[in-house]
Amino acid sequence: MTAEFRRLRRAFALGVVTGLVYFTGTLYWITGVMAIYGGLQTWVAVIINAAMIACLSLHTGACAAIVYRVVRAHGPMALMAAPFVWVTTEWTRTNVPHIGFPWVLLGYSQVSVLPIAQFASLLGVYGLSFVVAAVGAALAVVVVGPNTTRRFVPAGAMAAVVLCLTVWGQARLSRSALTQQGDEIRVGIVQGNVDQAIKWDTAHASSIFAEHLRQTRQVLAAGAQFVLWPESSMPFFFEEDRLDADRLRAVAREAHVPILFGSDQAVWRVANNRRVIDRLYNAAFLMQPDGSTGAVYRKMHLVPFGEYVPLKRFLFFAAPLVEAVSDFSPGETVALLPVGSHRVSTGICYEIVYSDLVRRFVVAGSELLTTITNDAWFGATSAPYQHFEQAAMRAIEEGRYLVRSANTGISGIVDPYGRVLEQTAIYQPAVVVGTVRFLNGSTFYARHGDAIAYLAIAATLALLLTARRRVQ
Repeated sequence: MTAEFRRLRRAFALGVVTGLVYFTGTLYWITGVMAIYGGLQTWVAVIINAAMIACLSLHTGACAAIVYRVVRAHGPMALMAAPFVWVTTEWTRTNVPHIGFPWVLLGYSQVSVLPIAQFASLLGVYGLSFVVAAVGAALAVVVVGPNTTRRFVPAGAMAAVVLCLTVWGQARLSRSALTQQGDEIRVGIVQGNVDQAIKWDTAHASSIFAEHLRQTRQVLAAGAQFVLWPESSMPFFFEEDRLDADRLRAVAREAHVPILFGSDQAVWRVANNRRVIDRLYNAAFLMQPDGSTGAVYRKMHLVPFGEYVPLKRFLFFAAPLVEAVSDFSPGETVALLPVGSHRVSTGICYEIVYSDLVRRFVVAGSELLTTITNDAWFGATSAPYQHFEQAAMRAIEEGRYLVRSANTGISGIVDPYGRVLEQTAIYQPAVVVGTVRFLNGSTFYARHGDAIAYLAIAATLALLLTARRRVQ
């Protein structure tokens, strides 16, 4: 084993350790989800979550190893290549087939720093990740760079960049042009606060449904023209239970408003003279003011260990989890929902953290972003807050209002600049009524997507190629 290989391995190991700290601190709550709702013993849940965190940490390990290689070839100033490598590894973490998990990307740290967060309207969350990583790299150059004034150049440049972004972002917020455009509509959000332990208990189905109807009438009385229920809010299959479905249709007809709600959807087949479920979808239904079904969207990005178990052939020791998790099928098409003469999109649960999916909705013609979710799985942890803030980033990226209905919170309304207009507390019943606008314009990000990520990938490959030649 050469000395160079040992140093490279050490860099990788340090990157993995960084990832272990980063992801353990942000994804600790997954252990509780698997133990409480997956039927696993706590120690088994800890092992599975640790394995998931370890896999995610491979990306930070790869980032550290690549940056080491580049710095080894080009000197300490080449630390400024780190933002390109970091964004590349965030993109790969997002797009690994079947197990991609783009939770808590670095750029989300800026979502509440609104002047800086406006940069997402240009280059998305990856652009913000790039800026944050670049600031960190510039500070690192000050510490380990050449013992000359040159080491302060990157820090000075990044200070100027941050200042420019702040001034531009604050000016964008001050203008708030998008809040003066488009047609207004009053939206009503229902937060039923149904305990996950009783959500699918048939003994409670009637009372759960009745409470959602009561809250619906409450927001209608407050002037709502479009009502949102959470993900899987129906305690039954909407298309199979005609009696209760007709009760909801009657409310829609009486108030003459569209209602968006979540329900599982089954596709049936006949086997051995019996009707059995062929495919199961987590779906969102848009009920029209006349009570008809206007459109159905089937969730495309399923939650690992929640709606399917990745690599379940190898998880023989987690049989209770495999058996407890419903085996949903992913939807295949982007479906828009008609609300009057306008078109609306919805992301179900953690789909909202996939920026490219939400962008596809907008490119297809969505004028209003909605998301419906059931965060009861998370418990009283940081996860509901992480989820809400990541959803808010989509509003900035796309230049759209975002309306969120969550079973146990956080529900709320976010304007196109990331300002939270309404926000509920977690784990309590709540209703929200607020005004949003249908918007037709497009941001630079909506038009060009993750261009910064593709640039970062190309730059990383080029840096690796030149580093290989110089080290040799």
